[in-house]
Amino acid sequence: MIILNTGGTFNKIYDPIAGRLIVPKHNRAVKEILQTLHLDIAVKGLIYKDSLAFDDNDREALTMAIKSSKAQSVVVVHGTDTMALSAAYVAKSVKEKCIVFTGAMVPYSIDKTEASANLMLAITKAIYYPSAGVFIAMHGLIAEYTKIYKDQKRGVFCLK
Repeated sequence: MIILNTGGTFNKIYDPIAGRLIVPKHNRAVKEILQTLHLDIAVKGLIYKDSLAFDDNDREALTMAIKSSKAQSVVVVHGTDTMALSAAYVAKSVKEKCIVFTGAMVPYSIDKTEASANLMLAITKAIYYPSAGVFIAMHGLIAEYTKIYKDQKRGVFCLK
């Protein structure tokens, strides 16, 4: 299993110079959560963007990273706004692996609870229930990416 960290709100930290939240070019949030586990899970960072800034070049880079990985299960930490678009893009090309997208509505640096719970949910799916396909694991739910959505008005993921 491997975790591919692409950025998103999950990873955002406050930049006091810019006076705003930024996506840092490191994997600190994911690695800090993993320190609580007794599992050896590799983490690879790529892209490091808010998902609203993602384009098809980024999605292709993510797809190629998944394809080139020897891991049969891949957790993707991704921004929630375009998670479904990236999941659909990856699903077109990758059929034989278990790919689980997750993220957070609140940055880990502000409140550790949601990001930690979502990452743990995704890891559980990837390790213990590694069926082939592309899934989203958010807010206590795990489903194929076509069966779950982000309710923009309520700020939560729901089953269709």
